[in-house]
Amino acid sequence: MTAIADVTHFFDAPTNTLSYVVKDPDSQACAIVDSVLNLDYPSGTVSYDGADAIIAHVQENGLAVEWILETHVHADHLSAAPYLQQKLGGKIAIGSAIKTVQNVFGEVFNADPGFLRDGSQFDVLLSEGDNINIGSLEGYAMHTPGHTPACMVYVLGDAAFVGDTLFMPDFGTARCDFPGGDAATLFRSIKRILALPAETRIFVCHDYMPNDRELAFETTVAAETEANIHVKEGVSESEFVAMREARDQTLGMPNLILPSLQVNMRAGHVPPPESNERFFLKLPLNAFGGPDLSNLAAKE
Repeated sequence: MTAIADVTHFFDAPTNTLSYVVKDPDSQACAIVDSVLNLDYPSGTVSYDGADAIIAHVQENGLAVEWILETHVHADHLSAAPYLQQKLGGKIAIGSAIKTVQNVFGEVFNADPGFLRDGSQFDVLLSEGDNINIGSLEGYAMHTPGHTPACMVYVLGDAAFVGDTLFMPDFGTARCDFPGGDAATLFRSIKRILALPAETRIFVCHDYMPNDRELAFETTVAAETEANIHVKEGVSESEFVAMREARDQTLGMPNLILPSLQVNMRAGHVPPPESNERFFLKLPLNAFGGPDLSNLAAKE
C-alpha cells in the first residue's frame, strides 16, 4: 500500500504560488517543494516572510529537511532555496535539463563569465525515474517538459507535486510560449501524469481562483481526467495544441519573469555583487521582441 504523505501548504498571494512541506508519516523527515523569496519589484526590496513561515513550521514541529525541491526554473517568483538551506539544511534539487534553461537565459541576460551552465549551482540534478526518498516515504522524479524543458513532477508517496504542468481542473494547464516550451510536449507529459493511479493526490504550484472561488490546491488524477477544462478525457493532442497556442498568444509576460529567471537559474542565488558591492538584476530591453534600439544607444 502506498504511504500517505503528510502535506502542509503555504500560499504566496502576490504571486499566487503554493509551496509545500511534505513529511514522512513515519518519521520527522520532510522535503520542501517550490519555495518563494518575496520581492517588491518597484523598490527592489527582497524579504523572507514566506520562507520564514516555512522555517517556523519546520522548527516548531521538529522536522528534519532532507530535500529542497524545485519543479522547474520559475518565471513568476524567486526561489528561497538557498536561504532555507542555510537555516534548515537539505539538498537543493531540480531536473537535469536545467542546463538547457541555463544556456538559453545565460545568453538572454549576458551572464557574467563565472556563471556556469552545467547545473552545478544545485546539489542534485534529477532525471526521469530517480528516487527521492524522505525518511521511509518513497518517491521518484518524472521529467515532464512542455512548459519548460526542465519541468519535473515529484511523486512522493500518494502525492504528486506537478509544478506548472497542471492547475486545478477549472483553470487548466500551463502556458508553453517560453523559450523551449512546446504544447504538444506538454500534452504528452500531462498524459503521463494522468496515467498515475486515479486516487493519486495532485498538488498544484499555482492557483488563480477563477470566478472568485476560494483557494484550492489539491485535486486527484481522477478529477483532472474527468474535468480539467483543457485536457480532460476525450481532448485530442491536436485540439489541445490549437487551444494552448491560441491562448498563449493572448497572455502577457509574468510580472516577475525577468528577476525570477536570473535568480532561479542560479538555484535561488542572486548574481555576484558589482564593483560597488551592491547586487543588481538586469532588465534586458526587447529580449523577447521589439524594435532595434541601436539608434538610441548612449555614446559613452
